[in-house]
Amino acid sequence: MVKKQQFDPKVQWAKFIGALALYLLFLYWVGSWWGLLVIPFIYDVYITKKIKWQWWKEAEKPVKFVMSWIDALVFALVAVYFINQFFFQNYVIPSSSLEKSLLTGDYLFVSKVSYGPRIPQTPLTMPLTQHTLPVVECKSYIEWPHWDYRRVKGLGQVQLNDIVVFNYPAGDTICTALQYQTEYYNLCYGYGYPSYPNLPELDSLSAEKRLKVFSEIYEAGKNVIKQNRQEFGDIDTRPTDRRENYVKRCVGLPGQTLQIKDHVVYLDGKANKEPDNVQYTYDLKLKRHFTEEELEEWNITSEELVSLNNNGYMPLTGRVVEALKKRTDLLESIAFHYDTETWSLYPQNGNYHWTRDNYGPIWIPKKGASINLTFENLPMYERCIRAYEGNDLQVRDGKIYINGEATNKYTFKMDYYWMMGDNRHNSADSRYWGFVPEDHIVGKPIFIWWSSDPDRRGFAGIRWNRIGNIVDNIK
Repeated sequence: MVKKQQFDPKVQWAKFIGALALYLLFLYWVGSWWGLLVIPFIYDVYITKKIKWQWWKEAEKPVKFVMSWIDALVFALVAVYFINQFFFQNYVIPSSSLEKSLLTGDYLFVSKVSYGPRIPQTPLTMPLTQHTLPVVECKSYIEWPHWDYRRVKGLGQVQLNDIVVFNYPAGDTICTALQYQTEYYNLCYGYGYPSYPNLPELDSLSAEKRLKVFSEIYEAGKNVIKQNRQEFGDIDTRPTDRRENYVKRCVGLPGQTLQIKDHVVYLDGKANKEPDNVQYTYDLKLKRHFTEEELEEWNITSEELVSLNNNGYMPLTGRVVEALKKRTDLLESIAFHYDTETWSLYPQNGNYHWTRDNYGPIWIPKKGASINLTFENLPMYERCIRAYEGNDLQVRDGKIYINGEATNKYTFKMDYYWMMGDNRHNSADSRYWGFVPEDHIVGKPIFIWWSSDPDRRGFAGIRWNRIGNIVDNIK
């Protein structure tokens, strides 16, 4: 016969007071007192014990066995949800946009407390998922209730050159049938351009007329996507906290003016320090193939080799460039690969003819700061005003209307950031989709807790020298 556990009032009251104090401190931190409704249940768990929370322990053996596993699983999921939402989360580097600072296959411990955790905007979601349930391929969250953006006070704010995890800004609208469901805006412009084969002639138009033409291009592209549902799927939207997680380096802060000149980032006219492992693409001609020892020494990946074999160029750090120049047995010629891409860069409706290596200048919006709106700069800030801050913006009769009122000024409600990858010629970043609003900031990577090379299998693929590395030391 199982001996009944004795109830010690002093011990139970001590446990209740300790739990209550921690819970009240948490409510004070998050700034929400709705949680006070839970206190009677906490009181019952420790003191009155009127509710049989673990009724199944007195049930028959099969029910007891099944319910014990369900109880453990529910507790684990709730604990994981709570920890991931307010304290920390794991994140894996999926692509080479930060090579060679962070590598594909690096697993990061991401602190939510560093910048302050966000109160969940879609609180009803399955733990350990971002937006889609595996296998069944359906949404992992329920859109109601939906709460407005609010951030709990953290240990600090985003600093210049921080590596930051954030929700992908252009991921609000997606094509559900595409593997990468985040390129809707580029797709609209891309499929709309054939309607206007003489795009260079746009330079001769006034800024207002250019905006009108680009609006027509965008609408034409939308119609193409709608008419080809089998290829693109349905058009769907995602709330801010359910969009894809990205990781980049912050190279521009709110209120700064950013310009890229000859691939160097300038802030308010002063060159920003480049990351130690920044990479640019170089045209390469080799006398022979790389050896395995050279590939390992210079950390050249299979992705970079494919680029070299198919295109004749590959990304390299300055250290590797200098090492290659000394290897006359290997190198025939090397030259910086200048970028000429223009039309896919942000803003797609701006017609500024910027490139990834020569971009701007642009002013990064700051909370509470006002800007004079013109038809020239409207493309740069239109998405902030309309999509991120929820205003109705229209252009008609030679005027700009915000929420139905004609105006030539706008005051921003949030801070914005400019994010770029360290692999500068192989990174989809702010040069393609623009500013990152503060409500998209997820957290700060603290250290690498695991690292595995996707080009190698088994123990040979474990990068032991990277495990435990502090991300802040990766400058």
